[in-house]
Amino acid sequence: MALENKLGIKNSAELAREEERISKKKAIELFENGILDKLECGKFSSLKIIHKYLFDDIYYFAGEIRNVNIAKGNFRFAPLMYLEAAIENIDKMPQSNFDQIIEKYVEMNIAHPFREGNGRSTRIWLDCILKKEIGKVIDWSKVDKEDYLLAMERSPIRDIEIKYILKNALTNKIYSREIYMKGIDHSYYYEGYNIFNANQL
Repeated sequence: MALENKLGIKNSAELAREEERISKKKAIELFENGILDKLECGKFSSLKIIHKYLFDDIYYFAGEIRNVNIAKGNFRFAPLMYLEAAIENIDKMPQSNFDQIIEKYVEMNIAHPFREGNGRSTRIWLDCILKKEIGKVIDWSKVDKEDYLLAMERSPIRDIEIKYILKNALTNKIYSREIYMKGIDHSYYYEGYNIFNANQL
């Protein structure tokens, strides 16, 4: 079953295609219109703006904190009852160097604040922080899909792997639209979640 959406699409594969097409178009607008440069990098308020801009034409919940518990594979993201507190703590985390920035990114991934589209919006959010703080961004074309997904799955316990993978993919081409768009490629980093009830925690 497809998520409830503004497009009236019932087929999940069709929705995924439309979601990718529309979110990529909106991501280009974010970049070219200089909207990202005006955001307070590293704050959840900025991530909400990014998410709403990308998905507002598709989902009613764009830019809104999720109201369901979600899991991916065997990993359960932050439970609803702790989600707002987790976001407040992430906002306070330092971001003055690469290690601190990736630690913040890992924590936001664990929080997974939105029902859908966390990966795409959070990768743009990450690049905003890196660009502002250290003058670099991630070239996602240099990041192996499987290595990335496994490292992110292990990152709550051991973040050295994801730091190594992303550090090796850093580039100073911070004004390249092509580099930027690699992070929004939905087909490269598939996002799919299971919903579960609070009493299953």
